[in-house]
This record gives sequence, C-alpha cells and structure tokens, in this order.
Amino acid sequence: MREGWWRARRTSRASWALPAREGRARWTVRLIAEEAVRRGFVAKVGRETVRELLLRHDLKPWREKMWCVPKLDAQYIERMEDVLELYARPLCPAQPVVCFDERPVQLLEWVRPAAPACPGREARQDYTCFRCGTANLFCAVEPKEGWHFVKANSSKKSEAFAEALRDVANHYPSAEAIHLALDNLSTHSCRALEVRFGVRAGRRLWRRFTVHFTPVHGSWRNQAEIEISLLSRQCLGKRRVPTLDRLDQETDAWGQWANHQRLRICWRFTIPKARAKFGYDPPNFSWSKD
Repeated sequence: MREGWWRARRTSRASWALPAREGRARWTVRLIAEEAVRRGFVAKVGRETVRELLLRHDLKPWREKMWCVPKLDAQYIERMEDVLELYARPLCPAQPVVCFDERPVQLLEWVRPAAPACPGREARQDYTCFRCGTANLFCAVEPKEGWHFVKANSSKKSEAFAEALRDVANHYPSAEAIHLALDNLSTHSCRALEVRFGVRAGRRLWRRFTVHFTPVHGSWRNQAEIEISLLSRQCLGKRRVPTLDRLDQETDAWGQWANHQRLRICWRFTIPKARAKFGYDPPNFSWSKD
C-alpha cells in the first residue's frame, strides 16, 4: 500500500522538479513525509519508509548539480562537437590547442595577523577582513603540452583581454595557427583587439587564432575552467591577497611551478560519449531517444 501513493507521485517527473515548501531551501526526508500527509497522498507515513522508497528508486531530491543544457539544438551540438574534435587532435607544435578563460578575484586584507600553528594547536585566523577591491585573472592552458599562462589584471575589460591574448600569441611565434577555445563573453571578439591595438594590428593578431567557441551555457567544455579550478585550490586557497601586485606575484610563482612540472589535463569526454549521453545521431542530429 505504501507503494501506491509513491507510484502516483512518480508518474509525473515535473512534480519532483518543484521547489520545496515555502520557507524551506530544499527537500528533506522528514519534509517529504510531512508533505505527503498534507497533500492527502497517504494518511500516515514514517520517515524511514520515505527514506527506503527514495533509496529504492534512486532519488535524492535534496541534491542539485550546477549543470545546465537549456536547449540541445543543432547549433549547440555543432559547437560542442567542434570543441570535442579539437581536443581529440594529437599534439602538434605548429597548431597548438589553447583554452582561455578568466576569473574574478576579491582582494582582501587581514584585520589582525593570523597565528601560525604550534604543537597542540591549529593555525588560527580572524574571520573579519578589509576589502581592498577586485581583480581578474586571465588563464590559458595548452592541455596536452602542459603549458600554463596566468595574468593578473585590475579588470576584465576588452583592453585587458586583448593584452592577455597578445601574450598568448607571443608564446607561439612560429605557429601556423593557434586553435583557441573560448566562451561567449562579449569581450571575446576581434573588436577588442582593434580597440586596443588599432584596426590593422588588431585584425592581424586575431587572424593568428582559429577560434572555437563553446556552446552557450556550455562553458564547462572549456578546459581552462579546469585550469582555473586547479589554480584556485593550489595557489589561492583560503588565503587573503590584499593587492594586485601580490596577486600577480603569487599566481606567477604558481605558473612557473606548473610549467616546470608540465601539468597536463587528461580530457575524457569525447564525441561518442556526447552522442551517447545526449541521445542524438549524426550527421543530421536526429534524436534517438526522448
């Protein structure tokens, strides 16, 4: 009998997509039991019964993932497969594959100095801080070669983007073409280079790159996000960096270490896996399942 109300509720996927009760951030086992009684699906149900049913049907309504594919259309698939095909190419020094992204950073200063660790006591730090403004980190990585680029800047305006892109191009003076994976930020355009360096010089610099834009709402396919995550965990952590100069010094030291170690990214998401995951067939992108 206890399965009856459960089967009735699980016939509609949309019912489980609803937010929790007003005033509650997420579903819990107790809240689901209370809601089932309140809506009249069952006269009485215990917390353990709900827990077993959720476990049996492999449901975790209290969990959410920050992953979104709003519309899987032909343009989305075309851009996705273009980037994935790019990542599958063998290493070629004449045509390097570079992923580029950026990340804002808040500059913070200690109110009082942190106390270092000593025998029998952990390190201690004050939770209060002075806000010293914001900065931006431009990050690039050549995943298969293990080359890393980090540049700290006061902003992420188009001029700063153009200068960072020029630094990336200067690293490959003899490359035939630099394949660049970018997201769809408005500053990621040839116009940014034209404004900073002039029309002729900007276009000449932009032509050195073969740009591969990730799908809209699909920037997780840019391996530079892995680079940024690595930088955030290994270099920045929970430390407080008060000035742009200090931020530049710290990130430059991490970049030199990463280049010395030649840290590479092992990308495993391929075109066949994408087709199996999203359920479409090439080349006309016909759907193979709902």
